[in-house]
Amino acid sequence: MRELSQTELLHELEPVVAGELDRHLRTAKEWFPHEYIPWSQGRDYDGIFGGEAWSESDAKLPEEARVSLIVNLLTEDNLPSYHHEIATTFGRDGAWGTWVHRWTAEEDRHGTALRDYLTVTRAVDPVALERARMVHMGEGFTNSYDGVLHSLAYVSFQELATRISHRNTGRASGDPNCERLLAKIAADENLHMLFYRNLLDAAFKIDPDQTMRAVTDVVTTFQMPGTGIEGFTRKAMIIANAGIYDLRLHLDDVLMPVLRQWDVFDLDGLGPEGEKAREELAEFLSRTEVTASRFVERREARRAAQAARA
Repeated sequence: MRELSQTELLHELEPVVAGELDRHLRTAKEWFPHEYIPWSQGRDYDGIFGGEAWSESDAKLPEEARVSLIVNLLTEDNLPSYHHEIATTFGRDGAWGTWVHRWTAEEDRHGTALRDYLTVTRAVDPVALERARMVHMGEGFTNSYDGVLHSLAYVSFQELATRISHRNTGRASGDPNCERLLAKIAADENLHMLFYRNLLDAAFKIDPDQTMRAVTDVVTTFQMPGTGIEGFTRKAMIIANAGIYDLRLHLDDVLMPVLRQWDVFDLDGLGPEGEKAREELAEFLSRTEVTASRFVERREARRAAQAARA
C-alpha cells in the first residue's frame, strides 16, 4: 500500500475532523474562570498599592502541589508556541483551522485561571513565577515530531497526561477550591484527548503502517511540553515522589488505555514496516514496565524508612 503524503492525510482526515469538531462542540460545557477563583482571599501586594510583600508563610499548599501547579501553569504559558505548531501542521482552513482556534481558545483559559488562583491565594511567590514565565516563554516550544500523524499521536498522549496531572495536583493540594478548578481544567483536557485520539484511530484505517510507526516513535521518545522549564528534573522528581505523575501512572493511565483504544496489538492489515514498529513498541513497553515497577518499589521503601524515622 502506498504511503500517503502529508497533504493527502490532511485531506483524508478532514471529514473526521469535521465530525469530531461537531461532537466536541455539542459536548463541551461553557465555563468561566472567574467563577472558580476565591477572590475574597486576595489582598494587595507590595508595589504601587503599598500592600504586603509575599512571604513563604503565605503559602498554605503542600510543596509538591505548589511545584506541580507551577509546572502546569508554565506549561500552559507556552500556548502561543503550541498554537503556532499545530496551526503550521494542521493548517488554518476548513475544519482543521476551526479546531485549531477553538482548541487554543479553550486552552487559554487554563493559564488564566491557574495564575489567578495562585496569585489570589498567595500560594507561590508572584515575582519568581513571573520571572520563570519570562524565561520559559522566551525559549518557546518546538514540536519534536514532523508530520500530521506524529503530531496527532503526541497530543493524544499529552492531553491525557495533562488531564491526569491536573486532577492529581488538585487532590494533592488539600484545597477544595484548587481541586474544583483543576477538575474543570482536566475535563477540558479530556475532551481534547478524545478529539485527537479519535482522529488517530481513523488514521489507522487510512494508513495503518505509517500510523503505527508514528505511534511507536512518539511513545518511545515522549516528553511533556514543560520539559524545558528551568529546574524541571528536580520538579519532576518531587511530583513523581508525591505520586502526582510518575512513570507508573504514565504507563498504566496514559499509554496503555490509549493504545488499547486503538487496538494496536490486535490490529490487522499491517505490512512489514507496521509489524516492525509494533514489535518495537511492545519491547519498549516491556522495558518500561520493569522500570516503573522498580521506581514504585524504591519510593515505597523510602516512605517506609521515613515513617520509621518519624
